[in-house]
Amino acid sequence: MARRRQRAPEEFSLSFLDVICCGFGAIILLLMITKTVEPQIIEASTINLEGRLAALQAQVFEIRGESRILNRDLNAKHEQLSEYEERIAILRGELASTRSRHDTVLVQTRSNAVISSELAQARQDLTEEMERLLGRQYQSRNQLIGGIPVDSEYIIFIIDTSGSMRSAWNRVIQEVEATLSIYPGVKGIQVMNDMGNYLFSRYRGKWIPDSPSRRKLILSNLSGWHVFSNSSPVEGITAAIRTFYDPEKKISLYVFGDEFTGNSIAQVVDTVDEINREDANGNRLVRIHAVGFPIVFRQAGHMQQTGIRFATLMRELTHRNGGTFVALDNIN
Repeated sequence: MARRRQRAPEEFSLSFLDVICCGFGAIILLLMITKTVEPQIIEASTINLEGRLAALQAQVFEIRGESRILNRDLNAKHEQLSEYEERIAILRGELASTRSRHDTVLVQTRSNAVISSELAQARQDLTEEMERLLGRQYQSRNQLIGGIPVDSEYIIFIIDTSGSMRSAWNRVIQEVEATLSIYPGVKGIQVMNDMGNYLFSRYRGKWIPDSPSRRKLILSNLSGWHVFSNSSPVEGITAAIRTFYDPEKKISLYVFGDEFTGNSIAQVVDTVDEINREDANGNRLVRIHAVGFPIVFRQAGHMQQTGIRFATLMRELTHRNGGTFVALDNIN
């Protein structure tokens, strides 16, 4: 029996074709789903957003520029406001100082008026009593007020302008004014500091003519006078004597100070003795008076030595040179 001939297997069966067709169909379906015209819309949106972004950036830059300008203007206003506040503070301080000086001068004026009235009455009573005891033909050889001879025709102020004296400067001006008041009229005035510097440079080496307006000017300029001082009056005293001595003039020096910081009191006394010599009648060329301000005596004991030395020096100088030393008990 002949063997049945076997059929060769088919390379492509129907099942394989079905799979292939399904795969191609799926690919075609995917292509149909993803195929749109959206890329054109995305490109247009991108262009639109870039334009808006550029516009917003331009606005940001503009706002930043305006902010810088506003900040600069604000800083300028703050600086201007600070200047105004500083000026206001200065003006308030000056106003308070002016009011204080006004009150002080008012009190002093009232006190001086009372004292002047009492002094005038005392002079009248004294004159009547002297006439009764000594006769009307008697004339006093000396003119004294408070123990200070006031017969000089020319007066010179030698004022310590050191830092310690600035704390009592209002009292210094009051004492200058009080001293001038006991000289109703003189032929010349001069104001120097203890170093020999002049209050008025245009009157260097010359007398300031006396008048009510010039007295006011002296007091006014004293209030703002700031010049170096070494708290030793010898330079001012010697410069005043050498510059202004005249045998035909009666001159008095008034030394205002609080300290002596020099090396030797004896050396100062000898120096003044050498230039302020006695004349044939035993009188000195000029009289020297002094007023001591107790500024350093408000400090501790070991800090008071310069004040004690000033008082010692001035007592000796005024005694030797025909004057009077007045020590104030306070600076108010």
